[in-house]
Amino acid sequence: MTPPLRLTLLAALSLAALTASALPAAAGTDPWVRAWGENAQGQLGNGSVLAQQTPAAVLGITRDDVRELSGGGGGAAAAANGFAVALLKDGTVKSWGNNATGQLGNGTLVAQSFPATVAGLSGVSEVSAGLNHALAVKGGRVLAWGSNASKQLGTGQDTTNPYKAPIPVQSLDKVKDVGAGCDFSVALRQDGTVWTWGKGDNGRLGTGNNTTRETPQKVPDLVDVESVAVGCDHVLALTADGVVKSWGKGAEGQLGNDSTTDSNKPVDVAYLDAVARIFATSASGFAVLDDGSLAGWGKNTDRQLGDGTNANRTTPVVLDTLKGVQSIAGGADFTVAALDDGSVIGWGANAAAQLGDGTTTNPTGTTVALPPGSGITHVATTVTGKSAFAY
Repeated sequence: MTPPLRLTLLAALSLAALTASALPAAAGTDPWVRAWGENAQGQLGNGSVLAQQTPAAVLGITRDDVRELSGGGGGAAAAANGFAVALLKDGTVKSWGNNATGQLGNGTLVAQSFPATVAGLSGVSEVSAGLNHALAVKGGRVLAWGSNASKQLGTGQDTTNPYKAPIPVQSLDKVKDVGAGCDFSVALRQDGTVWTWGKGDNGRLGTGNNTTRETPQKVPDLVDVESVAVGCDHVLALTADGVVKSWGKGAEGQLGNDSTTDSNKPVDVAYLDAVARIFATSASGFAVLDDGSLAGWGKNTDRQLGDGTNANRTTPVVLDTLKGVQSIAGGADFTVAALDDGSVIGWGANAAAQLGDGTTTNPTGTTVALPPGSGITHVATTVTGKSAFAY
């Protein structure tokens, strides 16, 4: 009886999602998490593998259920591995999309195009999806699953096989947040220290060298950190006194220190004062300032900084036209933002409909994926891909 029941349930969820897709987003009655863009791996969670030019409902997950959603993977053609994990307010985790390295944590290597619960996970407070692995915080401890080829799971165990279910990261406790990047991991402890492990290329671990680490190491000379944001191969950290630190790859200016050189230890992002929040996209950085203005730096070859140019920026530039930003995320070549009026806007490349405006035309300015009043407060994207989420 199980297979027919599951098919019936999936059909019912699909019908509900399609019905929800027809609702006017501005009405404020649409409860669903939304997703759009590339979908070849089922990473949009709508039961299909068809690309989506406008925001479509993720099956069976309402915004009110979600505490945090993180997109992982990306890439192009045969290397595509987009997936997502969602932390619900009841402390459980759901996942969907590509699963070639066990990054869904469901005990298999089978992809799925709809959200399903990660078995055995409860009491979770934070999640993060990387290129091919995922992290979760439970009771101050870190759990990890997926690929361990670059030791990004921090377990000190075998690196040749994917880990298809969550396993504990060694040594760390009292962790309040985590960030997963391209083959490496970051943890912020309650005492304001930052710990890293996994692939050390480009200095992305911040430990003063480029050595790959199989267990967590403390980032030296970095204290009083309040939040971290992790890109593909760079990290941002906001300290209690409002200073933004960065380390890792710098070739596109993503360190914001007036350089295109990698740094294996934290450096100051230049010309930033009174920073309220930080966000890292694939190869760029953004800061919301205390006065509500937005500054961006890093890769901009596809206009993903929103400054009206396509020139990389090695130091922050204030984006005067972007106000009221609540949340920012960005993938390989685009950026999306949730504004305080409930709208979702985007800028950058759009050939894969990653801006969600119903076209595949690259704009020179911003476009609208969801109008004011949609109820959205957060956005996420796949790390290096062209898929986006709003919740």
